[in-house]
Order: sequence, then C-alpha cells, then structure tokens
Amino acid sequence: MIQKYHLQRAAFILLATAALASCKSKHPTSVQPGKKSTATGIAYNQKDGFQVKKFAGQKAGPNLVFIEGGRFTMGALEEDVMNSRDNRERTVSIQSFYMDETEMANVHYLEYLNAISRDSSEEVVTRALPDTTVWSNPLSFNDSYVTQYLRYPAFRYYPVVGVSWEQATDYATWRSNAVNNELAKGGGEKKKKGGFSLKRKSKKEAEPALAEATSTAPAKPSLESGMILPDYRLPTEAEWEYAAKALIGTQYMDENQINQRIYPWDGSSVRNPKKGRKQGQMLANFKRGRGDYAGIAGRSNDGAIITAEIYSYPANDFGLYNMAGNVSEWVMDVYRPLSYQDVNDLNPVRRNGYMDDAKNYDSKNKQSLIDDKLRVYKGGSWSDVAYWLSPGTRRFLAQDSATAMIGFRCAMIGVGRNK
Repeated sequence: MIQKYHLQRAAFILLATAALASCKSKHPTSVQPGKKSTATGIAYNQKDGFQVKKFAGQKAGPNLVFIEGGRFTMGALEEDVMNSRDNRERTVSIQSFYMDETEMANVHYLEYLNAISRDSSEEVVTRALPDTTVWSNPLSFNDSYVTQYLRYPAFRYYPVVGVSWEQATDYATWRSNAVNNELAKGGGEKKKKGGFSLKRKSKKEAEPALAEATSTAPAKPSLESGMILPDYRLPTEAEWEYAAKALIGTQYMDENQINQRIYPWDGSSVRNPKKGRKQGQMLANFKRGRGDYAGIAGRSNDGAIITAEIYSYPANDFGLYNMAGNVSEWVMDVYRPLSYQDVNDLNPVRRNGYMDDAKNYDSKNKQSLIDDKLRVYKGGSWSDVAYWLSPGTRRFLAQDSATAMIGFRCAMIGVGRNK
C-alpha cells in the first residue's frame, strides 16, 4: 500500500513537472531576447551591429526594498481636523517601484558631504550642509543637538534633519552616480581618477537640479548595458502614501481586503496589540500630548524624546521602517490644495508650472502662501501628535527650508517586473 502511494506521488510530480515545462514560454523576453531580432532576423552582437547586452533583470539598489504596485484609495481617512480638504479620497494605481527601507541617516549624509568635499567647490559643499540650527530654541536647552546631532558617532543611525527639499534632491542625484560608479567597477573600461561636480542651475529654473558629471568622472556604462540602475529620486506623494499604508498586508482572498488602514499598521491604536512582551509598546515615536514627548519611563515609553535610530520600530508589511513617527519626509510633489481633483489616476504627481498656476494665488498681498516653491511632506514626526501619523495627511513647506522634524528617503522605478 505504501509503495503504491509513493508511485502515485512520483507520477504526480512528473506530470506536474511536464506541465510546467510545457507552459514555459519560448517567446523572447527582456531578460532572454534571443540571438536574432524578431523584427528583421538580423543577428545581435555582430561586429558593428546592434549590441544587445546580457541582462539578468533589475537589481534592488542599496537599502531599497521592492514595493509591488496596485490600486488603492488615496486620501485622508480620519476626520479633517485641520479643515484643509486637500486630500479627498479617490482611487489611483501605482506602478511597482523601489523605496528605501529606512530614512536617510546622519552617517549616510556625512558620507555624501565627505565625497563632495573632495571633488566639488567650497560653494557646493556649503550649500549641501544641513542647517543644524533647526534645533536651536532660546527657550529650550537644545544646544547639544545643535553641535552634536549630525556628527557625534552616537547619532550615526538617527535620521538626518535640517535638510531642505533642494538638498534632498541633490543628495539623490549624487547617490545615483555613487551607486552606479560602484556597480560599474571592474565591468568595463579602466576608470579615471576623480569624481563629479555638483552645480545648481540658475535660480530662474523652476526645478533645482545638478549638472552632468565632469569630464574627469569615471566612465559610466550606457543605460542600454544594464550595468547601472535607474536614478534614485524622492518618491512622489502617491508612492509614499501607498508604501506607508502597505495594504498588501490586509488581503485575504483574490482582490478582497479585510480593512483600510488609518496608520501603517492595523487598528486604531498606536500601541502594539499582539500578545507577548511587546504588547502595549508604541509602534512609533510621536508627541502624545502637550509636553509629553515620550510618556513616563518604563514599559509605556515610546523610547525616544526626539528622533530614534532608523530601525527602532517595527517595519510595515512592505518592510519599510518609520513610515509614521521619527521624522516627516519630503516627497517630490509641489503643493496644491486641489491636486486630488487634477492629477492623473495612474502614477499621480503634481509638478510645478502645469495647471493651477501660482499666479492664481494672491501671495503678493499675503492672501496666500501658495507658489511653485512649496513642496509636500508626509508622515508625522517625533514632534507631532498622532493625527499626523496617518499616511493620508499632508503638509507643505518652502523647498529651501528645513526643520528638525523633516528628513527624507529615496525611491527608484521598478522596471521589468510587477511582483
């Protein structure tokens, strides 16, 4: 009887293997394009012909995790206590992408400052320096944060703050070059010594950007080679909100979802509901009430008076840390109160200089704060009450401003896969 069972099992496995083999597509793909063009029949990679390099698929860059795209309801879920009415609920779809699993830490930003100090002008380095005076307050003794938060080793893995939207964008550009230069080492021509220079376009340009690498920079493989990654950048507001909600963790059958999410975790509480020694612990650091930044010492303490290390609290269902609490984060979008009415329902983003012009807002007579240099930031910080921990909330600040409550993380397009 047992022998018969094993024979049946073996036969089933063979049939399943044959079925899978028969289902395997023989058509060319991006990873296996074949030896000849299906359009002309001309062989690839001949001398002086069209070169199709080997490509094993896009790899996740350092610190990035894959975020599977999909449909979700974007917008505020809690009562609009600020009465801003600037993020009403609507259904949108987001293409798969990659996102930093953590906020950028002081050690990451110091690495950047060290790199550009070796191959860029003093003006560039000065422009990149975080504003450490964001901690300064004449009525608070924050002096040690002003002088030590960025550089003292104990703060290495605390999120960098005092960084403007412009500086965060510059960092993403530098990081793209640094990562791709590292990936390209040993894979092509002998690299020249030197680095690249950062130079801001004129102030008349709407978007601050960085110039191309100088002629002394290492030779960079072509995009077609597949040896380099797409650019790091700030996430769009929609990407950030989608990644923070992580509704992939609420699915139980087909496209059904058990629930929406007020926070990046299930439930209406900011404490861990799971039984065990971590039950009741805070899932993020935030301001619990007037003068209460951490609770009393002991089990109910959220573990941080100001910021905390970037891995301090549980990750959400996408594997992202601190999508609520710690620091708020810059996103790509320019701020407009009616973006929810105007942007596309596929990969929505709000750019400046397109629709709803700044001239429509009376900023000259101080009747409005809105212009093309206001950028959205998302998520609650260590200094915010729980209301702002909800991913659907949004605020704005001038792109050249910085605070002790705003940091950033980067994103990257996910190419060639949906899962």
